[in-house]
Amino acid sequence: MNNTRFATALHILCLLSKNTTDWVSSDWIAGSINVNPVVVRKELGVLQDKGWIVSRKGKEGGSRLQVRGNEIRLGDVYQAIRNTDILGKKNLKTNPKCPVGKEINNRLDSLYLETDRIVFASLNEQTLQNFVDRF
Repeated sequence: MNNTRFATALHILCLLSKNTTDWVSSDWIAGSINVNPVVVRKELGVLQDKGWIVSRKGKEGGSRLQVRGNEIRLGDVYQAIRNTDILGKKNLKTNPKCPVGKEINNRLDSLYLETDRIVFASLNEQTLQNFVDRF
């Protein structure tokens, strides 16, 4: 639950959305987010795999948006970087002799699915452009 991947990816996309003609370096992006450039490069790879950004290497290299901000839904960003359930992990070794322990993970499965559905639906109502326009 303490994962910052969504915030990092969205920060990167916002910066690139505001700098549409320039190649923006991972070092510059990292300075804005105040993280190691390796973290930025990892997320840039994910965003490039989605086809949202293009990157080039070298001294004059960097990244920039390949699509317009209104073509990227925040729910798609969430799905692209998501690596855990929003509510966190379950305890996998609960006591099977306990009435709660033997059923809790089945009940949590449906709770987690519903929570993810709600979050995804809410995020999908917004585009990157809607979000960037707030700055």
